Amino acid sequence: MAEIIGVVGAGTMGNGIAQVAARAGYEVVMRDISDEFLRRGVEAIDRSLQRDVDKERLKDEEKRAVIGRVRTTTELGELAEASCVVEAITENLEAKRELFRALDEAVRKDAVLASNTSSISITKLGAATRRPDKVIGMHFMNPVPVMKLVEVIRGIATSDETWARTRELAERLGKTALECNDSPGFVSNRVLMPMINEAVFALHEGVATRESIDGIMRLGMNHPMGPLTLADFIGLDVCLAILNVLHAELGDPKYRPCPLLRKYVDAGWLGRKSGRGFYEY
Repeated sequence: MAEIIGVVGAGTMGNGIAQVAARAGYEVVMRDISDEFLRRGVEAIDRSLQRDVDKERLKDEEKRAVIGRVRTTTELGELAEASCVVEAITENLEAKRELFRALDEAVRKDAVLASNTSSISITKLGAATRRPDKVIGMHFMNPVPVMKLVEVIRGIATSDETWARTRELAERLGKTALECNDSPGFVSNRVLMPMINEAVFALHEGVATRESIDGIMRLGMNHPMGPLTLADFIGLDVCLAILNVLHAELGDPKYRPCPLLRKYVDAGWLGRKSGRGFYEY
Protein backbone atom coordinates (compact mmCIF):
# COMPACT_ATOMS: atom_id res chain seq x y z
CA MET A 1 0.00 0.00 0.00
CA ALA A 2 1.24 3.48 -0.93
CA GLU A 3 2.28 5.86 1.81
CA ILE A 4 -0.50 8.25 2.91
CA ILE A 5 -0.07 12.01 3.20
CA GLY A 6 -2.77 14.02 4.97
CA VAL A 7 -3.60 17.60 4.01
CA VAL A 8 -5.91 19.72 6.18
CA GLY A 9 -7.44 22.58 4.21
CA ALA A 10 -8.60 22.39 0.60
CA GLY A 11 -7.97 26.03 -0.29
CA THR A 12 -5.32 27.38 -2.67
CA MET A 13 -2.35 26.07 -0.69
CA GLY A 14 -3.99 22.87 0.54
CA ASN A 15 -5.17 21.67 -2.85
CA GLY A 16 -1.77 22.58 -4.35
CA ILE A 17 0.03 20.48 -1.71
CA ALA A 18 -2.43 17.61 -2.27
CA GLN A 19 -1.80 17.81 -6.02
CA VAL A 20 2.00 17.61 -5.81
CA ALA A 21 1.81 14.77 -3.28
CA ALA A 22 -0.60 12.75 -5.44
CA ARG A 23 1.51 13.44 -8.51
CA ALA A 24 4.56 12.13 -6.64
CA GLY A 25 2.72 8.84 -6.10
CA TYR A 26 1.40 9.28 -2.56
CA GLU A 27 -2.14 8.43 -1.51
CA VAL A 28 -3.59 11.73 -0.27
CA VAL A 29 -6.40 12.33 2.20
CA MET A 30 -7.54 15.97 1.95
CA ARG A 31 -9.74 17.15 4.79
CA ASP A 32 -11.80 20.32 5.15
CA ILE A 33 -14.84 21.34 7.19
CA SER A 34 -17.37 21.16 4.33
CA ASP A 35 -18.01 19.08 1.21
CA GLU A 36 -18.33 22.34 -0.77
CA PHE A 37 -14.76 23.41 0.11
CA LEU A 38 -13.53 19.92 -0.80
CA ARG A 39 -15.37 19.95 -4.13
CA ARG A 40 -13.79 23.30 -5.02
CA GLY A 41 -10.38 21.98 -4.00
CA VAL A 42 -10.67 18.93 -6.27
CA GLU A 43 -11.90 21.13 -9.14
CA ALA A 44 -8.81 23.34 -8.71
CA ILE A 45 -6.55 20.26 -8.88
CA ASP A 46 -8.39 19.11 -12.03
CA ARG A 47 -7.94 22.51 -13.72
CA SER A 48 -4.26 22.68 -12.80
CA LEU A 49 -3.53 19.18 -14.12
CA GLN A 50 -5.56 19.84 -17.29
CA ARG A 51 -3.21 22.73 -18.12
CA ASP A 52 -0.35 20.22 -18.08
CA VAL A 53 -2.36 17.83 -20.29
CA ASP A 54 -3.05 20.67 -22.75
CA LYS A 55 0.68 21.48 -22.86
CA GLU A 56 1.48 17.77 -23.35
CA ARG A 57 3.43 17.58 -20.09
CA LEU A 58 1.01 14.98 -18.73
CA LYS A 59 -1.08 12.25 -20.36
CA ASP A 60 -4.82 12.17 -19.79
CA GLU A 61 -4.65 8.76 -18.11
CA GLU A 62 -1.88 10.05 -15.81
CA LYS A 63 -4.10 12.97 -14.84
CA ARG A 64 -6.93 10.59 -13.96
CA ALA A 65 -4.54 8.46 -11.89
CA VAL A 66 -3.33 11.53 -9.93
CA ILE A 67 -6.88 12.66 -9.15
CA GLY A 68 -7.74 9.08 -8.22
CA ARG A 69 -5.08 9.19 -5.48
CA VAL A 70 -6.82 12.15 -3.74
CA ARG A 71 -9.51 11.14 -1.27
CA THR A 72 -11.60 13.82 0.46
CA THR A 73 -13.21 13.86 3.88
CA THR A 74 -14.67 16.12 6.55
CA GLU A 75 -13.50 13.75 9.32
CA LEU A 76 -10.12 14.12 11.03
CA GLY A 77 -10.24 10.41 11.89
CA GLU A 78 -9.72 9.59 8.18
CA LEU A 79 -6.12 10.89 8.57
CA ALA A 80 -5.31 8.23 11.17
CA GLU A 81 -2.87 6.25 8.99
CA ALA A 82 -1.02 9.20 7.42
CA SER A 83 2.76 9.26 7.91
CA CYS A 84 2.72 13.05 7.64
CA VAL A 85 -0.13 15.58 7.89
CA VAL A 86 0.35 19.07 6.43
CA GLU A 87 -1.93 21.75 7.88
CA ALA A 88 -2.94 24.52 5.46
CA ILE A 89 -5.81 26.34 7.18
CA THR A 90 -6.33 30.03 7.96
CA GLU A 91 -3.38 32.04 9.33
CA ASN A 92 -4.66 32.20 12.91
CA LEU A 93 -2.70 30.93 15.92
CA GLU A 94 -5.66 29.71 17.99
CA ALA A 95 -7.30 27.92 15.05
CA LYS A 96 -4.01 26.16 14.27
CA ARG A 97 -3.32 25.23 17.91
CA GLU A 98 -6.80 23.75 18.26
CA LEU A 99 -6.27 21.73 15.07
CA PHE A 100 -2.84 20.48 16.18
CA ARG A 101 -4.30 19.33 19.51
CA ALA A 102 -6.98 17.40 17.59
CA LEU A 103 -4.48 15.96 15.08
CA ASP A 104 -2.28 14.78 17.96
CA GLU A 105 -5.20 12.64 19.14
CA ALA A 106 -6.36 11.49 15.68
CA VAL A 107 -3.11 10.57 13.91
CA ARG A 108 -0.74 7.69 14.61
CA LYS A 109 1.99 8.44 17.15
CA ASP A 110 4.93 8.30 14.75
CA ALA A 111 3.40 10.73 12.22
CA VAL A 112 4.96 14.11 11.52
CA LEU A 113 2.62 17.09 11.95
CA ALA A 114 3.66 19.90 9.61
CA SER A 115 2.27 23.42 9.23
CA ASN A 116 2.21 25.44 6.02
CA THR A 117 2.03 28.62 8.14
CA SER A 118 3.68 31.69 6.64
CA SER A 119 4.52 33.38 9.96
CA ILE A 120 3.19 31.60 13.09
CA SER A 121 5.52 30.00 15.65
CA ILE A 122 6.17 26.29 15.10
CA THR A 123 7.28 26.09 18.76
CA LYS A 124 3.82 27.28 19.87
CA LEU A 125 2.10 24.73 17.62
CA GLY A 126 4.35 21.95 18.88
CA ALA A 127 3.56 22.89 22.49
CA ALA A 128 -0.15 22.21 21.79
CA THR A 129 0.72 18.53 21.20
CA ARG A 130 2.36 15.63 23.07
CA ARG A 131 4.81 15.20 20.18
CA PRO A 132 6.59 18.59 19.82
CA ASP A 133 9.63 16.72 18.48
CA LYS A 134 7.52 15.68 15.46
CA VAL A 135 6.07 19.14 14.71
CA ILE A 136 7.72 21.16 11.93
CA GLY A 137 6.98 23.94 9.45
CA MET A 138 6.63 23.15 5.73
CA HIS A 139 6.04 26.55 4.16
CA PHE A 140 5.20 25.96 0.50
CA MET A 141 5.16 28.84 -1.97
CA ASN A 142 2.17 29.80 -4.13
CA PRO A 143 1.43 28.36 -6.69
CA VAL A 144 2.54 25.10 -5.07
CA PRO A 145 2.75 22.98 -8.28
CA VAL A 146 5.12 25.56 -9.86
CA MET A 147 7.29 26.95 -7.06
CA LYS A 148 10.32 24.86 -6.07
CA LEU A 149 10.94 26.11 -2.53
CA VAL A 150 9.72 24.60 0.71
CA GLU A 151 10.90 26.66 3.67
CA VAL A 152 11.35 24.06 6.44
CA ILE A 153 11.12 25.54 9.94
CA ARG A 154 12.37 23.82 13.07
CA GLY A 155 10.62 24.60 16.35
CA ILE A 156 12.73 24.57 19.51
CA ALA A 157 11.79 20.91 20.15
CA THR A 158 11.82 19.61 16.52
CA SER A 159 14.10 16.57 16.28
CA ASP A 160 16.84 15.93 13.73
CA GLU A 161 14.90 12.84 12.62
CA THR A 162 11.78 14.93 11.90
CA TRP A 163 13.87 17.43 9.90
CA ALA A 164 15.43 14.59 7.89
CA ARG A 165 12.04 12.97 7.19
CA THR A 166 10.57 16.31 6.14
CA ARG A 167 13.48 17.14 3.85
CA GLU A 168 13.14 13.71 2.21
CA LEU A 169 9.40 14.24 1.72
CA ALA A 170 9.95 17.68 0.18
CA GLU A 171 12.54 16.24 -2.22
CA ARG A 172 10.19 13.39 -3.22
CA LEU A 173 7.60 16.08 -4.02
CA GLY A 174 10.14 17.64 -6.39
CA LYS A 175 10.89 20.58 -4.09
CA THR A 176 14.04 22.10 -2.62
CA ALA A 177 13.94 22.16 1.20
CA LEU A 178 15.81 25.05 2.81
CA GLU A 179 16.00 25.09 6.59
CA CYS A 180 15.52 27.96 8.99
CA ASN A 181 14.85 28.28 12.71
CA ASP A 182 11.60 29.35 14.31
CA SER A 183 11.31 33.14 14.20
CA PRO A 184 8.35 35.37 13.25
CA GLY A 185 7.88 35.34 9.47
CA PHE A 186 10.85 32.92 9.15
CA VAL A 187 13.09 34.16 6.28
CA SER A 188 10.69 34.49 3.35
CA ASN A 189 8.11 36.79 4.91
CA ARG A 190 10.50 38.58 7.26
CA VAL A 191 12.21 39.89 4.12
CA LEU A 192 9.24 40.04 1.71
CA MET A 193 6.52 41.66 3.83
CA PRO A 194 8.44 44.82 4.79
CA MET A 195 9.10 45.36 1.05
CA ILE A 196 5.40 44.97 0.22
CA ASN A 197 4.46 47.18 3.18
CA GLU A 198 6.93 49.88 2.06
CA ALA A 199 5.41 49.78 -1.45
CA VAL A 200 1.96 50.34 0.11
CA PHE A 201 3.36 53.27 2.13
CA ALA A 202 4.81 54.74 -1.11
CA LEU A 203 1.34 54.51 -2.70
CA HIS A 204 -0.35 55.84 0.48
CA GLU A 205 1.99 58.87 0.60
CA GLY A 206 1.56 59.64 -3.11
CA VAL A 207 5.21 58.94 -3.97
CA ALA A 208 4.12 57.22 -7.21
CA THR A 209 1.19 55.46 -8.86
CA ARG A 210 0.63 51.73 -8.41
CA GLU A 211 1.82 51.15 -11.99
CA SER A 212 5.05 53.11 -11.44
CA ILE A 213 5.83 51.42 -8.11
CA ASP A 214 5.37 47.97 -9.65
CA GLY A 215 7.13 48.90 -12.88
CA ILE A 216 10.18 50.28 -11.08
CA MET A 217 10.57 47.11 -9.02
CA ARG A 218 9.99 44.83 -12.03
CA LEU A 219 12.27 46.60 -14.48
CA GLY A 220 14.81 48.00 -12.03
CA MET A 221 15.17 45.05 -9.66
CA ASN A 222 14.25 42.29 -12.14
CA HIS A 223 11.36 41.07 -9.98
CA PRO A 224 8.87 38.92 -11.95
CA MET A 225 5.97 40.96 -10.56
CA GLY A 226 5.74 44.24 -8.69
CA PRO A 227 5.10 44.28 -4.92
CA LEU A 228 1.52 45.59 -5.17
CA THR A 229 0.61 42.96 -7.80
CA LEU A 230 2.26 40.33 -5.61
CA ALA A 231 0.30 41.51 -2.56
CA ASP A 232 -2.94 41.14 -4.54
CA PHE A 233 -1.84 37.64 -5.58
CA ILE A 234 -1.02 36.58 -2.00
CA GLY A 235 -4.15 38.22 -0.54
CA LEU A 236 -4.09 41.53 1.34
CA ASP A 237 -5.66 39.87 4.39
CA VAL A 238 -2.81 37.34 4.47
CA CYS A 239 -0.21 40.14 4.11
CA LEU A 240 -1.84 42.05 6.97
CA ALA A 241 -1.97 38.95 9.19
CA ILE A 242 1.76 38.28 8.64
CA LEU A 243 2.71 41.92 9.29
CA ASN A 244 0.64 41.86 12.50
CA VAL A 245 2.59 38.78 13.66
CA LEU A 246 5.94 40.40 12.79
CA HIS A 247 4.96 43.65 14.54
CA ALA A 248 3.60 41.94 17.67
CA GLU A 249 6.29 39.28 18.06
CA LEU A 250 9.38 41.34 17.16
CA GLY A 251 8.10 44.62 18.66
CA ASP A 252 9.85 46.72 16.01
CA PRO A 253 7.89 49.67 14.54
CA LYS A 254 9.40 49.00 11.10
CA TYR A 255 6.86 46.15 10.77
CA ARG A 256 3.84 48.40 11.46
CA PRO A 257 1.25 47.68 8.73
CA CYS A 258 0.48 50.64 6.48
CA PRO A 259 -2.94 52.20 7.31
CA LEU A 260 -3.91 51.91 3.63
CA LEU A 261 -3.41 48.13 3.78
CA ARG A 262 -5.67 47.94 6.85
CA LYS A 263 -8.30 50.08 5.10
CA TYR A 264 -8.34 47.87 1.99
CA VAL A 265 -8.75 44.74 4.13
CA ASP A 266 -11.57 46.44 6.10
CA ALA A 267 -13.27 47.22 2.78
CA GLY A 268 -13.02 43.58 1.69
CA TRP A 269 -10.59 44.51 -1.09
CA LEU A 270 -8.37 41.47 -0.61
CA GLY A 271 -6.79 41.23 -4.06
CA ARG A 272 -7.36 38.71 -6.84
CA LYS A 273 -9.61 36.44 -4.79
CA SER A 274 -12.16 39.21 -4.12
CA GLY A 275 -11.91 40.89 -7.55
CA ARG A 276 -10.27 44.03 -6.20
CA GLY A 277 -7.14 44.97 -4.28
CA PHE A 278 -4.55 47.48 -5.41
CA TYR A 279 -5.79 46.55 -8.91
CA GLU A 280 -9.19 45.52 -10.27
CA TYR A 281 -9.67 41.96 -11.57
